[in-house]
Amino acid sequence: MPKSQLHGHLAMLLMSFCIAGSFSLGSEIANVVLPDALTAIRFVTAAIFMGCIITLNGKAKRRHFAAPWRFLLLGAVFSVYFVAMFEALKITAPVSTSAVATLIPLMTAIFGYALLRQAMTKRMALALAIGACGALWVIFKADLNAFVKFDLGLGEFIFFFGAAAHALYTVLFRKLNRGEPVTVSTFGVMVGGAIALIIYSYQNILDTNWLELPARFWLIFTYLVLITTSLTFFLTQFAALRLPSAKVMAYTYLVPSWVILWEWVIGNGLPDLKISVGVAITTIALLILLKNEEKA
Repeated sequence: MPKSQLHGHLAMLLMSFCIAGSFSLGSEIANVVLPDALTAIRFVTAAIFMGCIITLNGKAKRRHFAAPWRFLLLGAVFSVYFVAMFEALKITAPVSTSAVATLIPLMTAIFGYALLRQAMTKRMALALAIGACGALWVIFKADLNAFVKFDLGLGEFIFFFGAAAHALYTVLFRKLNRGEPVTVSTFGVMVGGAIALIIYSYQNILDTNWLELPARFWLIFTYLVLITTSLTFFLTQFAALRLPSAKVMAYTYLVPSWVILWEWVIGNGLPDLKISVGVAITTIALLILLKNEEKA
């Protein structure tokens, strides 16, 4: 396997672990601040952080910010993912919400073909189908009657649209990238997302009493900004330039497994064994999708 692809895989392995933390920790503060206001401040803070980085490393050039509409579009699309996630976490368990995220690879493959004409191999199609089955098993809480009736919870329904936005973002980034350094494009997306969210949720931002929020909120907020906003944006974009879009998002299959670990570590216990079967199925899908990488 070429070294560039190996680096892409390692980046996505770390990304999946960090993203899982946002589900478990995010559920702790989902009802403290409105999701759109929280995400707006999160993007603003992340943009400042990334701005400091590109200023220090000196990689940003004026030509990198040509056609700034690209960053506004990318930021707006990705912000939908975060807002939808926190809306879902207000009423749905982290493991169930993260299971919806495992549908992202399938949606990424669809968007990848539609926008980039990226072909899907038989192995990839098999893996995506297995992963989707595992996701549905968890989403419907191992209840076949609920599946037959398509008794989908409101939280899962809301986050489905966020997952679709995430998949679209991954493909759009590759299509719209003009060779900018990853740190620069990450900064651009952060700024674009911040602008879009401030326009959309300025009133909720003003109505929130930020100074009276508990210290626990700010600790989790710091993790969300530095790790699951800035770092995961960087890792996803880093990998998207080295791997096919569907394979980048394949690591989403690991998120429910990581969430189970996060939930156990922070003292929320383990899910029902029946639900864990679905998580195991999604992990199998990842292994199938990544086997024989250079041939798939």
